[in-house]
Amino acid sequence: MAKSGKKTNQKNSTKKVEPRRVVVGVLAAVLALLMLLPMVSMIISSAGAVTQSEIDALKKEQEESQAKQDALKDQLADLEADQAAAQEKRQLLTEQLNAINAEIANIDAQISYYDGEIAQKEEERKEAEAREAEQYDLFCQRVRMMEEQGTVSYWSILFNAESFSDLLDRIADVDAVMAYDNEVMDQLIATREELERVQGELESARAEEQAAKEQQEAKKAEQQAKVAEAQALVDQINADTAEVNRQLDAESAAASEIQAEIARKQKQLEEERKQNNIVISSETGYLWPLPGYYRLSSQFGYRIHPITGVAHSHTGIDIPASGGTPILAAKSGQVVTSAYHYSYGNYVVIDHGNGNSTLYAHMSSRAVSEGQMVTQGQVIGYVGTTGSSTGNHLHFEVRDNYTRVDPESKFPSLNLTPPW
Repeated sequence: MAKSGKKTNQKNSTKKVEPRRVVVGVLAAVLALLMLLPMVSMIISSAGAVTQSEIDALKKEQEESQAKQDALKDQLADLEADQAAAQEKRQLLTEQLNAINAEIANIDAQISYYDGEIAQKEEERKEAEAREAEQYDLFCQRVRMMEEQGTVSYWSILFNAESFSDLLDRIADVDAVMAYDNEVMDQLIATREELERVQGELESARAEEQAAKEQQEAKKAEQQAKVAEAQALVDQINADTAEVNRQLDAESAAASEIQAEIARKQKQLEEERKQNNIVISSETGYLWPLPGYYRLSSQFGYRIHPITGVAHSHTGIDIPASGGTPILAAKSGQVVTSAYHYSYGNYVVIDHGNGNSTLYAHMSSRAVSEGQMVTQGQVIGYVGTTGSSTGNHLHFEVRDNYTRVDPESKFPSLNLTPPW
């Protein structure tokens, strides 16, 4: 019984020890997991982390898209002006067509007149030819009669007169014969001259009619060309307008997608900052980034680009300064971008919280890096002329609620010299 009792105690002792070990093991595992959780959180956070550089890149795309939309709208405005000019030209062409139609109608009337004139001249020509044939036949009869009777001397007729009275009668007869023969000849000559005149007028009328017909064909060809020109002009403008509208719709859709992506990434960035307990607090006022340099070479707004020569919207202000001049942070915040850009050159973006940020571009070199916290007045870089620049200067931008605003409005007490 003693052995039995001893065994029982051993068994009970074993059962009490094993749960304790399990509990200790579980606690160790839980502690290990708790120690690993921040690392896991960091790994997860870093895997899907969003940087301000990504947001800035998207905003740059958005600005380029907006610039394209503005350019397309300008094209549409130009096309509307072209369309108005085309309609005016079309009206002018229509008036020209009406004038051409009137000319064609006038030419048709001329051709009808020439047709009647030619028909009349044909009748006159036929009548003249008939008279000529009749008179020529009479002339031939007189010639044959003279040939049959032989040569008759008018002098012998006159000398054979038996008395003065007979002489006068003979003279009258001779005059009558001569007058008749002369009349026959004159009529024949006049008839032939009239025939030649009629023939000439007929040929002239036919030539004028042919010229009128050629003019008519030319006017009709001109009319067709004017109609085709007007239609082609309108068709081209309609096609151009449709194409620009298509591009504008596509660009607007792309801009909307970019805007949605910006909003998503900004929200994600804010959530990551909350998770990492990053709080950005900044001053309400701005410090001028280049003390001692208050002349501007270019202001905020619409201008002609100094390199491309193309009109565009200038997104900040340009402050000329000597190369290497220190650039100060306008406000405290976190550096969200410190990089090189083909247009900005070396540039830095500082996030001041609540959608407020500043940008500093064309630096010769940068003195801060992404993620770094900076204080107002801290040197963040040095004046240079990197990127799209024509000389040493600072390109300075300010954003409120993620939208660019005129930086001059933040320094009302400064006597800034405009570029003139």
